[in-house]
Amino acid sequence: MKNARYVIFVYGLILTFMLSACGTPTPVVIVVTATALPPTETQIAEPVAPVPTLVPVDLSGPKNGTTMKWTDGSTLVYVPSGEFVMGNGGFNAPVHNVTLDDYWIYQTKVTNRMFAQCVAVGACSAPVEELGGPVYNNPEYANYPVVGVTWDQSQAYCAWSQGQLPTEAQWEKAARGADGNAYPWGNDKPACDLLNLGYCSGRTSEVDVFLDGVSPYGLYDMAGNIFEWVSDWYGEAYYTGAPAANPTGPESGEYRSVRGSSFETDFDQVESAIRHFINPSNHRRDLGFRCAVTEPKLFAPYCQLSSYIPTGVIVSNGCELPDTKIAGQYCAAGNSFATVDLPANAIYEVSKNLKCEEAVVDGQRILTCLGPKAVESTNEVTVCNPTCSNSPDITGAVPTCDPGYTLDSATGSCNYSPIIGQVGVAGCPVGYVLSDRGGQQSCVIGPNANGQCPSGLYFDDLAGMCVPPNGLTEAPYGIDNPSLAAQSYSGCATGFTFSETFQCCQAVSGGTYPGCSPGSTYNKDLGACSPGEIRLAGPGCVTLDLTTLQCSQTKDTCSPITNETRCIKNPFCRWDDTVGACNIRK
Repeated sequence: MKNARYVIFVYGLILTFMLSACGTPTPVVIVVTATALPPTETQIAEPVAPVPTLVPVDLSGPKNGTTMKWTDGSTLVYVPSGEFVMGNGGFNAPVHNVTLDDYWIYQTKVTNRMFAQCVAVGACSAPVEELGGPVYNNPEYANYPVVGVTWDQSQAYCAWSQGQLPTEAQWEKAARGADGNAYPWGNDKPACDLLNLGYCSGRTSEVDVFLDGVSPYGLYDMAGNIFEWVSDWYGEAYYTGAPAANPTGPESGEYRSVRGSSFETDFDQVESAIRHFINPSNHRRDLGFRCAVTEPKLFAPYCQLSSYIPTGVIVSNGCELPDTKIAGQYCAAGNSFATVDLPANAIYEVSKNLKCEEAVVDGQRILTCLGPKAVESTNEVTVCNPTCSNSPDITGAVPTCDPGYTLDSATGSCNYSPIIGQVGVAGCPVGYVLSDRGGQQSCVIGPNANGQCPSGLYFDDLAGMCVPPNGLTEAPYGIDNPSLAAQSYSGCATGFTFSETFQCCQAVSGGTYPGCSPGSTYNKDLGACSPGEIRLAGPGCVTLDLTTLQCSQTKDTCSPITNETRCIKNPFCRWDDTVGACNIRK
């Protein structure tokens, strides 16, 4: 069968060729030979410039006393790790050496302004208004320490700002330094120009006025003004068996430890090692707190901040402003008084609601004013330099913003406006610095007009730029990079939500952005935060808002204490041996 098929196939081919020869055009047959093709000639690519390798940023890290603005408007101070002398030989404070890891701690006590932010976002409850204490929501006391808070309220605030109350050990090291100084300023005896104590002023004072009394790390009010809650449960004999490294106090107890001293404290009760204790549910008119932050996380920048006047730029037009200030406010015999320091040749005018008398004390002119009785009142005192002309007053003060923000002239606020990090023809914008990393240049965040880095960053001397304390130098603070921003930041504080569009923390309903930092106040005329509490009031004049308090008798919480030991341990009481009774300190 196969042979028959083969024969038919051959005859079919012969017949086909015969028919093709009879006048039909011969088709062109293309034969493709299945042989290997010669190798293709390699194409040479155009030369491409090598991509520069980003050299890692070398950091020196924060140093002893390095400062950093923080998310609540406070300033953090860096305390390096190491050993320090703790205790003073007292019955509950034997001298011993303690080693601590590094940490950051608030430079000042938490102020009314700072605490109000936490209340506004619902993370804190409002403090109790203490008789004889500053009114919490009075803007004149924004830079005063918040009082009337329990231990829980204080700890809740610190948690909101990424921290916690400092341990006794952290507080004491920050107060006296590593060498065991008796006081924050050293070993010299206390005096009214170093701290607010012993009724030097008769009431609380602003948190940053005693520059000569700062601790070795640059902290204010580590003695005087008000007592401070710390995190530890109180244990009278705790020091004898406490760990040599990072002690945190007993696991439980009845009282929480309190450190420091207040404006009512006697001169012989100011040493930094003195320990006190109070029921954690108590609150007082001279008891507040500050926070410690052991591991600062990098929160995203706020979408909006207040503008500010750089320090030292307010000048008068050819006229020196009088060097005047509010020296103190206090209650005495149920009356409210306030005092003002006056320059030698100054003239002044007071509100009709005040009754003022002038005196000279140790060469200083002092104006003492009696306020309206039984009511808190704020009245103006204007102090002028009589040699000034009547020419218009020009301050030359122009509001500015931190790097990464632009000024909204309509509202006076600063809006977060990150830039592309590429270097322009004119270099980097104001507030940015040039960073060269292996041949690739870019713009990165630098210090502001006051020499400070934006919130959550510190200036690293070796890197020459502002960096977060966690060492994440790639974080695009002030640089427009949405994807990297979403990866770098640890989110936002309670009351704020992260906007991927704007790469910043937006305030949710009821939220409020941080206000002026401690030591500055909001100036309505300029629409910005201004250094100090003094404002211009015409050629050669300044106007002070003098607030006198609603004075009341202090509630007696000491006389019910019949035990001498417990009376002595209470910082607000004193034991009278002559009558065997516990009395309020006066």
